[in-house]
Order: sequence, then structure tokens, then C-alpha cells
Amino acid sequence: MDALVEWARALWGLWLMLIFLGICAYALWPSRKREMEEHARIPLDDPADDLERADELEKKDGRQD
Repeated sequence: MDALVEWARALWGLWLMLIFLGICAYALWPSRKREMEEHARIPLDDPADDLERADELEKKDGRQD
């Protein structure tokens, strides 16, 4: 049992490094650039703009609450 624990401790750092590299590859993959840029802009977006756009769309459709 002690040998298994020592083996697991030795590979723990390698396992975490592989997970980290996988996450980095996922986030930085060229085909995901547009998606990640959209996510990066979320804190900068104004929620009031979204509400105004929704109101404008409802007026165009002729729907009002």
C-alpha cells in the first residue's frame, strides 16, 4: 500500500501539469478565438443595452407587454 501512495504522490504533479496544459490548449486553440473574445467582453458589456435592444425588437414585432 505504501508503494502505491508513493507512486501516486510522484505522479500528482505530472497529472496537474497535464490538466493545466489541456485547459490552456482548449482556451488558446485558434478555432475558439472568437468565442473566447466574446467571453472576455462580458464584464464590459452594459446590461442596459441588452434591455434596450429587447424593447426595440418588441416594438418592431408589434408586441408590447
